[in-house]
Amino acid sequence: MSTELILASVIFVAIGLILVGVFALTRFVGPKNENPKIKNTVYESGVSNPVGGTNIRFSVKFYLVAISFLLFDVEIIFMFPWAINILELGYAGLFKMFIFMGLLFAGLIYIYKKKALSWD
Repeated sequence: MSTELILASVIFVAIGLILVGVFALTRFVGPKNENPKIKNTVYESGVSNPVGGTNIRFSVKFYLVAISFLLFDVEIIFMFPWAINILELGYAGLFKMFIFMGLLFAGLIYIYKKKALSWD
């Protein structure tokens, strides 16, 4: 066997043992709550007694804003590699990015005209 394989095996086993040790240590050192009634109560955002049920319907506007955010957030993912390689892409890359940005701007205008971002 090669020394690299032995070293990798030892590191793998050591990491496994450290993880098992940390999980076992948290069982003994961590806080304990023996009262199951308190342990199983709802606690959300600092409110221990929430008002209302869990089957409340949300407005579609929340989903429209979320999808719009994702659409324009993914735009940034495509713009970073373009910005890094702008010199190598030349004028053709610049023209293609302007087309891409124009399509996204047209989508933003469409969303604005449909009043998807207004809360009235």
